[in-house]
Amino acid sequence: MNERYNIYSAYLKQTYGEKVYKLPVSIPDTCPNRDGTLGTRGCAFCGSIGAGYENLPATMTVSQQIAANIAHIQPKYKARKFIAYFQNFTNTYLSPDAFHQYLIEACQPDIVGLAIATRPDCINETYLNILADVKETYGVDILVEFGLQTANYKTLLKINRGHTLAEYIDAMIQIQAYPFRTCTHVILDLPWDTMDDTIETAKIISAFPSAHEIKLHSLYIIKNTVMAEWYRKGEITLVTAEEYVRRAVAFIEYTRPDMVFQRLIGRAPKEATDVANWGMGWWRVRDMIDAELLRQDTRQGQKCQYLHGKAVRKFME
Repeated sequence: MNERYNIYSAYLKQTYGEKVYKLPVSIPDTCPNRDGTLGTRGCAFCGSIGAGYENLPATMTVSQQIAANIAHIQPKYKARKFIAYFQNFTNTYLSPDAFHQYLIEACQPDIVGLAIATRPDCINETYLNILADVKETYGVDILVEFGLQTANYKTLLKINRGHTLAEYIDAMIQIQAYPFRTCTHVILDLPWDTMDDTIETAKIISAFPSAHEIKLHSLYIIKNTVMAEWYRKGEITLVTAEEYVRRAVAFIEYTRPDMVFQRLIGRAPKEATDVANWGMGWWRVRDMIDAELLRQDTRQGQKCQYLHGKAVRKFME
């Protein structure tokens, strides 16, 4: 593990004894924020294809997608173990039977885990029990990835997220009873959020024993989205790369020390975005974060002293 924060690739190697690669999987799902249940245009930042820039088309079966991805990755990286990543849109937003069948189809010999991206308002005992059954029957590990974006419920309303903080709390409480890992997705620089929101988001996530992993990324302005309209009209102001780095460092400091960072910055194709990572490669932003952690001589969990009765700790000394 990195001495400043826990890195996902190192966690995977430690867990499985070798490198493990994620294989993106698309299924013909959608989102309650797109099909009219909650809305039709989706979240203000979300493009027409969701987050699946590297995905194969959902017209291919899950087995075909996994086979094609393994054929591409295995010779290049000499990989032998993989995680099937149900990435795009809301992967629990379909009938329980259909959900179950897609999971079963992904349980192939070289697949050691299934990662399921979803929304906090699209999970309940029925879907969790299906995941538990697949884990027990096929011997795969399960990771559920929740899109939270921010703990600021007012910002969640502004970006038309369709849920607030309460649904995330409910989902994380429900999942505590199951032998799964969770990952929480956070956008660190939404225009209405401050450093206080960044810190509070880290603290709320860290307070859940069921929180294990984190994905951070900056706000992309994806073409033809509501956010792109706001940006074009000058209705929102984006933070600088330096401010993003400052927030990432603070988030890391307030994050529970046992948690794992899947990433500190994401990436999106240039042709799909008006703005992404200040025109820099994602690795440059990551390197800036690493350099700032080193400069401040700080690390993950450095400021995680707020849990387990902080105010009465003096009586235990």
